Amino acid sequence: MTGNRRAVVLGGGFAGALTSSMLVRYVDEVTVVDRDEYPHGPELRKGVPQARHCHILWSGGARIMESLIPGTTDRLIEAGAHRIGIPNGLVSYTPFGWQHRFPETEFTIACSRALLDWTVRDQALRNSRISVLDRTEALELTGTAERVTGVRVRDSASGEERVLEADIVVDTTGRGSAMKRWLDRLGVAAPQEESVDTGMVYATRIFRAPGTTDGTFPLVSVLADSREGGPGRNAVLMPIEGDRWIVTLSGTRGGEPPADEAGFMAYARESVRHPLIGDLIAGLEPLTGVQRSRSTINRRLHYDRLPAWPEGLVVLGDAATAFNPVYGHGMSAAARSVAAFEKQIQLRDLDPGLGRAVQRAVAKAVDDAWMLATSGDVNYPDVEVDSHDPRLTDDDGTRRRDSDVMSSVATRNREVSRAAVGLMTLSTTVAEIQTPWLLAALRRGFEVPALTEPPLTPEELTVLPTLSHATR
Repeated sequence: MTGNRRAVVLGGGFAGALTSSMLVRYVDEVTVVDRDEYPHGPELRKGVPQARHCHILWSGGARIMESLIPGTTDRLIEAGAHRIGIPNGLVSYTPFGWQHRFPETEFTIACSRALLDWTVRDQALRNSRISVLDRTEALELTGTAERVTGVRVRDSASGEERVLEADIVVDTTGRGSAMKRWLDRLGVAAPQEESVDTGMVYATRIFRAPGTTDGTFPLVSVLADSREGGPGRNAVLMPIEGDRWIVTLSGTRGGEPPADEAGFMAYARESVRHPLIGDLIAGLEPLTGVQRSRSTINRRLHYDRLPAWPEGLVVLGDAATAFNPVYGHGMSAAARSVAAFEKQIQLRDLDPGLGRAVQRAVAKAVDDAWMLATSGDVNYPDVEVDSHDPRLTDDDGTRRRDSDVMSSVATRNREVSRAAVGLMTLSTTVAEIQTPWLLAALRRGFEVPALTEPPLTPEELTVLPTLSHATR
């Protein structure tokens, strides 16, 4: 390519902002196209209804975000986001009991999705070579099955259509991506698709945090145990900016959380496996009603396996692989995809073969997160599985037994916890943790006694006037 090199990024969310900030290092200008009107502050966007629920940015994604857009983490903290150490800042009732709060090895950035998206976007747009066309709809790709040359877009206000020419087009439009339809118009074969659907439903409410916490509190989770045979029911409490707590309840098919206020509280106290989160929010001032969502299917489109792929096109984020949000892997997996994309550009620049190489690299980058989510979800009753992956369909139980052993020992062994936390936060890979020291730690087994009560500090316990100790 010669002359002014241009990129068009479809979708201006978290993945789009990271992609734009990466691409501007290698092209002259980047145009971001988004259907929504960009808010002027940390406000929810119409096109991201799932943003109302708890979103966790694990350290694996946060580090990539910071490397691409330096200073973003500090801006988030200054705006009230919490940096919570993991596992020391985690109070988690796992399927194998309470997790010991070992010293920090990883972390999470805890804030509302609205604050996160706005801060990342605002930081990215400080680069004058990144511009935004909001309230603009992408209609179709231009070019051929051999090479994409741009995107036809329409201004939502005026109805005017035009073509944005580009050396590379990147789709980060999320679960609602129209890429399959657009590729069909160009004569490109449909990608192989697989899905694992637990029927998960989410219900979220935000509360005023108790004044006794001084703005700090751990991330609290009560997780389902698929070995019990019934629907999976979960609860997560996360401190966010503005002295607030966001509480998200989730349940698989047959165990969905209710949408009414009384039902929400009863579910948190009586339906999940431990009443801790229900006890923590009892008597707190609610700041929102109960908000529900059903867009939770694990879905993977294998653009990486197509026999031919157009030059000048990349698909990543939820547009390629979408996860059940209960695992908190969506944003960090997208960040890993952008990092994999950059490595390919460093190797190939915008030369022929880049798009195909990126799709394969992205598929590899998200594979651990995909298996962590789907290998757990396939165990719930009434789950709908459409996959030919032998790791999901032909497993003789060995994979699950190995995972259960590691997860169980991690609750009471510091070194195994380090490895498990590294995977959970997408800070490391399955291949990277398979070392002699981990095998030795697994052989040593449990190193500390099992916890019989939630591992809250005396200061944290002050927010609980009474604590029900019943474990179901």
